[in-house]
Amino acid sequence: MKSFTLLFLVVICGMGGLGQKLKPKKRSNGEEIKFRTKTKDICTMSISGDDEEMKLRIECKSQDMSYWCEFTGKPSICRAFRNNPKIYWNQIAAELRKIPHACESTEVLKTSMCQKAPPEALMKQIAAGVESEELANQEESVQKMSTSMRGAGHGSENETEAMKLAREHCWESLHGFCSYIIGIFRG
Repeated sequence: MKSFTLLFLVVICGMGGLGQKLKPKKRSNGEEIKFRTKTKDICTMSISGDDEEMKLRIECKSQDMSYWCEFTGKPSICRAFRNNPKIYWNQIAAELRKIPHACESTEVLKTSMCQKAPPEALMKQIAAGVESEELANQEESVQKMSTSMRGAGHGSENETEAMKLAREHCWESLHGFCSYIIGIFRG
């Protein structure tokens, strides 16, 4: 029965590509990139905005504190960004990996692919903050409690991975269904 269900899912998801226009793979709004800094801080980059103005939020946890910063800019002015935004964001993450603290001494984020772009294309820091680890632990326990109270039966990490796979392989109208089925198989 499991193999039939899996086959059914593969067929449905495979058909999702039929009739759809091919689009370049881009980092979508809300997508997260995880990385570690030189001092092993665990960080997450979240991208939002549109072609007019992009917003980048970086959240990091070190042993004794959590910190965050936000950047804004118009990288779409850079032709190389428009051609492949995924490489652009990966270059930003690569630069941040080289420094000890992702939000300190990084007022402007630069990439090698957009070196000749106008200044407004650069991502400039607009805000930053720090919180003690005690506050972060309290927030984390509240988040864990709300996740466990959802009653879905699947972990949120598994759900997001399932939704990501569904977005890549299924018709848009079937994302929820495909995500549910993938979540069952991934346990």
